[in-house]
Amino acid sequence: MGLWGNKFYWFYERKLGCDSLPQKTHGEIPTKHTHEHVEFGEGFWLIEEKNRLQPVSLHDMVITLGKGGLGDRDYFTRNLNVCCQQRYMWPENCNSALSNSESLREDHRKQMELEEARKAGLAPAEVDEDGKEINPHIPQYMSSAPWYLNAERPSLKHQRKWKSDPNYTKSWYDRGAKIFQADKYRKGACENCGAMTHTTKACMERPRKLGAKWTSKNIAPDEKVETFELDYDGKRDRWNGYDAASYAHVIERYEARDDARRKFLKDQQLKKLEEKNNNQNGEDGASDDEDNEDDLKVDEAKVDESKQMDFAKVEKRVRTTGGGSTGTVRNLRIREDTAKYLLNLDVNSAHYDPKTRSMREDPLPDMDPNEKFYAGDNQNRVSGQALEFKQLNIHAWEAFDKGTDVHMQAAPSQAELLYKNYKVNKEKLKYQVKETIMEKYGNAAAEEALPKELLLGQSEREVEYDRAGRVIKGQEMALPKSKYEEDVYINNHTSVWGSWWKDHQWGYKCCRQFIRNSYCTGSAGIEAAEAAADLMKANIARKEAAEVPWSDTIYYESEMPAPTEQKQLATWGTDIPDDLILDQEKLADALKKEDERRREERDERKRKYNVKWNDEVTAEHMEAYRMKKIHHDDPMKDFLN
Repeated sequence: MGLWGNKFYWFYERKLGCDSLPQKTHGEIPTKHTHEHVEFGEGFWLIEEKNRLQPVSLHDMVITLGKGGLGDRDYFTRNLNVCCQQRYMWPENCNSALSNSESLREDHRKQMELEEARKAGLAPAEVDEDGKEINPHIPQYMSSAPWYLNAERPSLKHQRKWKSDPNYTKSWYDRGAKIFQADKYRKGACENCGAMTHTTKACMERPRKLGAKWTSKNIAPDEKVETFELDYDGKRDRWNGYDAASYAHVIERYEARDDARRKFLKDQQLKKLEEKNNNQNGEDGASDDEDNEDDLKVDEAKVDESKQMDFAKVEKRVRTTGGGSTGTVRNLRIREDTAKYLLNLDVNSAHYDPKTRSMREDPLPDMDPNEKFYAGDNQNRVSGQALEFKQLNIHAWEAFDKGTDVHMQAAPSQAELLYKNYKVNKEKLKYQVKETIMEKYGNAAAEEALPKELLLGQSEREVEYDRAGRVIKGQEMALPKSKYEEDVYINNHTSVWGSWWKDHQWGYKCCRQFIRNSYCTGSAGIEAAEAAADLMKANIARKEAAEVPWSDTIYYESEMPAPTEQKQLATWGTDIPDDLILDQEKLADALKKEDERRREERDERKRKYNVKWNDEVTAEHMEAYRMKKIHHDDPMKDFLN
């Protein structure tokens, strides 16, 4: 194979760590070479791998020698090592290579299983250098540190913020402050003034004829030099270091200007008054008086205009993208007026948009409209020319839909003229219709004047009510008309339904029937009903007599029950007698029962299961009901307990 062929084979065997390689080749390594590289022949190596042969092409293996040529052994050795690192130069039948690959594969499999267990919570999380747990769900490209950090243990330090935050404060340079004044010149100080904090070129003092370097006299003190580490906001803070007390000079300058203006205007007025007094001519004096009065009015207007200078002030917007100005904005509020957002401090009142300075709703809706200065921005949309412009647009749309060639944006003058003609024609048509109706029917409203009593709607009649709300004196209130039909007689009845009441049932009074759709039977029906009732009572008495023995029905005179006096109950809206005397204890008991009944009405869950109701209503119960009753029209009902 030649000298260099044997050398190559030896290096190849040593690099791969193989015991021996079979020397089966189809050709030798050629001796010719170029300046750039050496190529092997068309043969191939046969490398044993367990029970099969794997051909490794020698065309792919190119040993780059560079410009050193084939004779340089260092180039040959270096480039051979590079070629042996390629994937096609690693034989899989080598014992060491096979064992290394299997161990790497097994380690990788175990690592993947451990990661899955950590994600599932079956294994403890990985711990970094500081003892902190690493979230197993963090992706590998974020948790793995770059190779140039030489990280020996897993950590997330490479993801943490490595720049320290500057301590940004509102402090600023102490302008003009001095810290130390030397007695003699120091080396490295300013040659002009002798201060150490700046150079000669940056010295702000007057150039001396002989500098402090040569005289060592009048050494200037060192300035206080401060360094601030500002963050992003601190570098762009326009008001950092601003002294608010310095604005007092601006106020003084404006006040001095206003005082000078007022003084000048007052001097002008005094001069004109002196000229008026010195003028002796009557006619000229009369004309001059008018001129002077006009001039004085003009001067007063000037004074008022100077007071309201802020109304038409034009300001530039500086808070824009890139720091530029994008137009102007006018301040349309006089300073003496109350701001919109201060009219109503309730958070649930009208919304105020600070960006557009708009408040659409009315901040004080309950206030008298005659006393309100501001009623919301929406008021401008439904009043004045805004409403007219809206009606003009609507008219243009409706006219276009009906076939008229009109467009508000394309021809606004034409649309406005058409709208004016439409309004004139509409008024003419309404006037013609009105005249036609008046000619046909007359104008009764204009001919006959209404009496003053009806116009004013007042009366001096006194009406007195009792505690139950009934009218005692004066005219009774007219009952409202019912929504149901009144005085309608059906089925030959002579009275309406509900005119008869008996045994908790409503009926007709003419025939005393309780069926709504029944036919009237008149007095014959009443007699038949009474006869049926008498017959039923007789049958009941006969049945009781048949069931009870006669001996049990015999009473002695001493055992006869005393006849009970039937009490006339003040129920169902009956009048209260004048001689009625109420028992105060029963009345107090009735008031307590009325309170309990009202509480049960509010919450029926407190009512017991077995309740024995007492339907008997006494005068004390009615009095308690009247005392607790609340009239909805009573203006003092909110003050009742």
